[in-house]
Amino acid sequence: MTLTLDPQQAQARSWFESLRDRICAEFESIEREAGSDAAFEYGAWDREAEGIAAGDGGGGVRGVMKGKVFEKVGVNVSTVSGEFAPEFAASINGADEDPRFFATGISLVAHMANPHVPAVHMNTRFLATTKRWFGGGADLNPPIPYEDDTAAFHARLRAACVPFGPELYDRYAKWAEDYFYIPHRGVQRGVGGIFYDHLECADEPAFDRNLAFSKAVGEAFLDAYPAIVRRRMGQEFTPEERRRMLVWRGRYAEFNLVYDRGTLFGLKTGGNIDAILMSLPPEAIWE
Repeated sequence: MTLTLDPQQAQARSWFESLRDRICAEFESIEREAGSDAAFEYGAWDREAEGIAAGDGGGGVRGVMKGKVFEKVGVNVSTVSGEFAPEFAASINGADEDPRFFATGISLVAHMANPHVPAVHMNTRFLATTKRWFGGGADLNPPIPYEDDTAAFHARLRAACVPFGPELYDRYAKWAEDYFYIPHRGVQRGVGGIFYDHLECADEPAFDRNLAFSKAVGEAFLDAYPAIVRRRMGQEFTPEERRRMLVWRGRYAEFNLVYDRGTLFGLKTGGNIDAILMSLPPEAIWE
């Protein structure tokens, strides 16, 4: 990747890559605790777009693990630049004035083998057009919800938000509730979490604050989710509970293919197709 990054871009990319390394190491540790030697397999890719030489548009690394606990988990990091198509630029913050963009971030989706263990999604990102901002979030997606898991996940996200403003958690939790909703089904995708976007970085203090917030979200995820996995991964389950999980996965796939902003962004900007669609479950059913 031959992109030249300014200090803010480099700092954001470095954090996303370091978070990826820590998350993957923790997930591999869980697999070893379950008696599995599963490990992440990584594949690098360069962004391809018309008029861009190989590597000049940036790229990323797609990491995937299929194990005993994690039936399929993908952790992607990417750092890309280019120009939005005119019809897409109009929908992006600051791109209506100039279609050039830069984006770096981490995206994670885990689909679990045991229906008692919730699936999960997490991403944080930094984008630059004529404006600069952070966005992201994390949400829990259990086929079989447990109140204590939901409460623990939300409590940890709340704790991450509190130092940055007493009202942030309620605002971002409501945003997640509204965003992770499947209109054609009339149901939520899961039990929520937080979602935020357009945390604008008009100056260096704003950048530092918003990067610190995104770091806090990443740390909260790394603290909360593995604990839930370890609590549930040994529970026995029935064929009917497995079927229930596969039906639920169908709903998850519908949301990601029809409504998810990240999927659309990746497809519209020449991203790696396999990395973009790694969020889809390995197996699902529709009744």
